[in-house]
Amino acid sequence: MLQSENMSLNCSWALIVPMANEEETFGPFVDQVSKVLDELKSGTVYIVVDKASKDATLTLCQNLSSEDKRFVTIWAPENKNVVDAYYRGYLEALKNNHDYYIEMDAGLSHDPASIVNFLEYLNMGYDCVFGSRFVKGGSLKDSPLKRQILSRGGTFLSNLLLGTNLRDMTSGYQGFTKEVVEKITSYKLKSIAHFYQTEIRYLLRKRKFIEVPIQYIAPSPRVSSKAIKNSFSVLFYYFLKRVTFNSLSL
Repeated sequence: MLQSENMSLNCSWALIVPMANEEETFGPFVDQVSKVLDELKSGTVYIVVDKASKDATLTLCQNLSSEDKRFVTIWAPENKNVVDAYYRGYLEALKNNHDYYIEMDAGLSHDPASIVNFLEYLNMGYDCVFGSRFVKGGSLKDSPLKRQILSRGGTFLSNLLLGTNLRDMTSGYQGFTKEVVEKITSYKLKSIAHFYQTEIRYLLRKRKFIEVPIQYIAPSPRVSSKAIKNSFSVLFYYFLKRVTFNSLSL
């Protein structure tokens, strides 16, 4: 992993974080992200909250934003799914013309300390930096066996059908340049759940990208049958596009 003290970051960057029912881990998560912001002396965090959140997460976010302007709370009751949440965060961040954009999970599933590594590679000229649990140095811990099978099996099947060659096709920790985010947000994705990350990786396969190790350390939420059904539908949509020589890319 690259070292932050060797980094010269002359740019503006945004962190996109959907949040729902994160009351218990809110404090530790904000403390760790704030440490990164302090270290880099830059960065704006866009927290997207919608009606999926039933606890005090929204109030905590709003209070944080009133105290620390580096944290922007976006209340998005119109969201229908997690993809809407990511898009809303990206669109709000684009209004402020940041150079780089990183998305991650809240709840300490992803280690905020890795943000520095994502920014370093973006600063080196990569269009996309994909977090990977399955490259050397990465890990997937404390997740149920079923979820581990879905993650590894989803990666294998996606690479097989889509012709990609990534070690991790389902991770939700990733970073992009502004130009790539503009392309993403102008495209209507087929995914309505977390297969979104796989769809994005496929569409960006021709870009200059790199996979970097991440440690996924928290239990994963249950994956609904609706989300799994949507995943297969989207996967076979792009597979058919590929075999009929109508493949898409951003």
